[in-house]
Amino acid sequence: MGDYTDIAVTHANHVTTVEIQRPPANFFDHSLIGQIADAFDAADDNPDCRAIVLASQGKHFCAGANFGSGQDDDTGSSDFTEEGFRNTTGILYREGARLFANKTPIVGAIQGAAIGGGLGLALVPDFRVACPEARFAANFVKLGIHQGFGLSVTLPRLIGEQAAAMMLLTGRRISGEELRRVRRSGQRA
Repeated sequence: MGDYTDIAVTHANHVTTVEIQRPPANFFDHSLIGQIADAFDAADDNPDCRAIVLASQGKHFCAGANFGSGQDDDTGSSDFTEEGFRNTTGILYREGARLFANKTPIVGAIQGAAIGGGLGLALVPDFRVACPEARFAANFVKLGIHQGFGLSVTLPRLIGEQAAAMMLLTGRRISGEELRRVRRSGQRA
């Protein structure tokens, strides 16, 4: 099903499962997002695939972007230096946009933390199943950076403008149970 280094892709009973395999936190970078987008494209091209499940190994669904140490790693990569971050941001955004272009319905299986860009990744699926212990946060304001993954559009559509503004402007964490309650009632988080 393709050459992937950080995800597993399986297909059975008309369902393709794409599992992130960077436990325990499943931090992402442009390579991981590109692999997920490639797997989604392959599922779209498979006439036997009727749905995709996006899941992850480990304690957390996705705890956000891998900002690294800010130093070159032993492989010589400078992706996570200040200059490297500026150079790779366009690649990350291009790969991220591909996630929203697929046609096959996606179900997200969310456990643990979905933080920052991980929250954005959790909002890519058409449907989400989250355990009560799941927690969600758009912590960009605390980091002093803008939100990605189209969160300013996807989050309000899911939980309403007031609750989304609270999350985006405060960085407050919300539990899976609290988020379910907000969705049902339309009240503020």
